[in-house]
Amino acid sequence: MKFDAWMRSTGLSESSVLKYFGAIEGSLTDWASEAGLIEGSILEIASKADFDSLSIRIKQLAIFKERNNTGHSMYSSALNKFSEFLSTVKSPEIEGDIAAIVSNPSISTTEKTQLINARIGQGQYRKDLLEYWGKCAVTGFKNTALLVASHIKPWSQSNNIERLDKFNGLLLTPNLDRAFDLGLITFSITGSILISPLFEEAKILGITESMCLQLTGSHQSYMEYHREHVFQKS
Repeated sequence: MKFDAWMRSTGLSESSVLKYFGAIEGSLTDWASEAGLIEGSILEIASKADFDSLSIRIKQLAIFKERNNTGHSMYSSALNKFSEFLSTVKSPEIEGDIAAIVSNPSISTTEKTQLINARIGQGQYRKDLLEYWGKCAVTGFKNTALLVASHIKPWSQSNNIERLDKFNGLLLTPNLDRAFDLGLITFSITGSILISPLFEEAKILGITESMCLQLTGSHQSYMEYHREHVFQKS
């Protein structure tokens, strides 16, 4: 389903559909292209993670801040709508990763099941994280049904051993998981949180500089990778 058709299916008025679609297809794409943030149209983006990362950078642009202010937050609303749209679509990265696992003849059936479950944050991988952490690694939140099994070193950059390693994982509340996945937060060698300068709304989500977690030596290489290659320093 296309973005405009999806908006109509949610009951949005035709005027709002045209306004948000036009903003994404037109001005927002133009501003992102002129700033060197994207090639092509925003509408071509299929990954919610990629779009959310781009959206953060678009919101830092001076022209966005100016026009969004005079336009009564219409452009930020358009970005939010497109993010919501992408959240309803199955992640192409996950689908592609699962397809690659299934089609790999060198992986046993048992290992395929383990890897697929780990990719979607379930199965033995999640059980290992639940046993190790028992609660949110940062906040101590104890309702594990709401916690996300998050890889420290991204799945795409890990080998199959790392993908199943409990020390390459954190149990996080959804807001922390999303921020960590996008590189808006990371953690130092001592476990103190590091907040990206691009994450201006961290406190609104309850993410503060006083947060920390306890890392062992087995976590350090994974977290170092996250700091160097995922964390958005600027």
